[in-house]
Amino acid sequence: MSDLRRSVALTVLSAVLVMTASSARAQSGSEWPMYGGDYANTRYSTLNQINTGNVSRLRVRWIRSLGSLESQEATPIVVGDTMYVSTSTGPKYVFALNAKDGTVKWKYEPEIPQDVFATVCCGLDSRGVAYANGKIFVTRLDAKLVALDANTGKELWTVTVVDYKVGHAITSPPVLYKNLVVTGYAGGEYGVRGAVQAYNQNTGDLVWKTYTVPGPGEPGNETWKGDSWKTGGGSTWYVGSYDPKLNLLYWGTSNAGPWGGHTRSTDTSEYGQYMNVHTASQLAFNADTGKIAWAYQTTPADVWDYDAVNEAVLTDLTVGGQKIPALLKADRNGFFYVLNRENGHLVSAEPFVHLNWAKAVDKATGRPVEDPEKRPQLNRWARNVCPNLFGGKNWQPMSYSEQTGLVYIPSFNLCMDIAGKTEAYNPGKFYLASEFDLDKADTGGFLSEFKAWDPVKQTAVWGIKEDLPFLGGAMSTAGGLVFYGNQHGELKAVDAKTGAVLWKFHVGTGILQSPTTYMIDGKQYLAVVAGRVKGPPSFLGKIGQKVIDASPEGGLVVVFELAN
Repeated sequence: MSDLRRSVALTVLSAVLVMTASSARAQSGSEWPMYGGDYANTRYSTLNQINTGNVSRLRVRWIRSLGSLESQEATPIVVGDTMYVSTSTGPKYVFALNAKDGTVKWKYEPEIPQDVFATVCCGLDSRGVAYANGKIFVTRLDAKLVALDANTGKELWTVTVVDYKVGHAITSPPVLYKNLVVTGYAGGEYGVRGAVQAYNQNTGDLVWKTYTVPGPGEPGNETWKGDSWKTGGGSTWYVGSYDPKLNLLYWGTSNAGPWGGHTRSTDTSEYGQYMNVHTASQLAFNADTGKIAWAYQTTPADVWDYDAVNEAVLTDLTVGGQKIPALLKADRNGFFYVLNRENGHLVSAEPFVHLNWAKAVDKATGRPVEDPEKRPQLNRWARNVCPNLFGGKNWQPMSYSEQTGLVYIPSFNLCMDIAGKTEAYNPGKFYLASEFDLDKADTGGFLSEFKAWDPVKQTAVWGIKEDLPFLGGAMSTAGGLVFYGNQHGELKAVDAKTGAVLWKFHVGTGILQSPTTYMIDGKQYLAVVAGRVKGPPSFLGKIGQKVIDASPEGGLVVVFELAN
């Protein structure tokens, strides 16, 4: 395809995306145009050429090395006949590939300062790029945001979002809508103050910036003890969702900083006014102005590192005979939340994994009913707290299938011991005020479970227990399938209704991110990025060593097709 034809095709696709985005549930079709498949982060594809009846015929079409060996966490996006994918370590590279055969169209290789790697918490990862209006938008570990020409890879503009030297980094792709490119950033372990920032797609000019932790004179600042808001965490290191009809942008926030609650609250379960808004929360922003429209805090006065950053999945549910514009979240704290995405009101919240730090979520207040013995305090250990700080679910994305009405969740089955300690704040250094032991399996003889969950009934439908943690994310299709991978390097196709494993393939290294699917010239393809987790297992002692030993380091894209 010539540059002119490709440019026209990409422009037309952009217009189609805008028109089809009248619903937050505009699922991906022939392309996979954004991180979660759609604005709603459903990771559901309407393609059904690959289905339960023929999935056993999948075979490798092509493989492409990514040229880096850290954790590979990117979702490849497909626009027209081009796949765009970032690698770990910076990213070290961004590739534009022919989506039919994997040949390289162009490669972007940014210069990342070497001292960046000393101030990145939990892996040198990049979860992908974003596309709009003929541009590819790249976020980097040095906290820069870059716009590239989608046809050539030429750098169009670069802005510094925040200063990486004090602990900021950007690891996830931005959200694009209208003329804006919106990003969050990491740093909750370094005493940063979180924010969400929007830029003009054409110029890189800052349009709005909203801090997640309120300062003096802002609503909610009274929920912070003294000046603790200055290092309050609430980072926005994962991805956002967008509802075009409501014109609301949704983003989750990380732990309160530091982890030790004695620094910013009462250091007890009776935290009173000191609940530390808006950390460990789901936020909704006016998409044009950045003003916070509503906030729901899943873990007030968090001391367990129960980040609420997990993706908000948007859909419409019928609950008790009433249709609800829903926001679904499988939270790190172990509760599955259904919220009304118009106003943030709680619809339901039930445990989707075993948990013991709280007994339930109070439906009247929306707050968890804590077990005080499971709240760590300064120099007092809370023992056998479940789930541990990796959560009931971490960032690895779940998927909502319109076909089955179920969500598919890669979950953990781990516990921890944790206590608060005295620690001074030093910019650019870890600021946790906490110590912990994470090398603890929960009961049942498994360390993770790939779980189908009914968000209306709030019950599990089926599950596949796995011997290692860090399952890959989920992707469901209209072919009656759901796909996921594990740290052994197995990619699995599962019957979305029954949980029966219908096909699996060993890609040679662990899988963290969910697969994607797309169609070109009437043929459906399945793609997955692989490269085992590196970094987080070091916190897990003997369990972590099992993860490291399960597969070698790697970095590749594998694409499958149906055999003739």
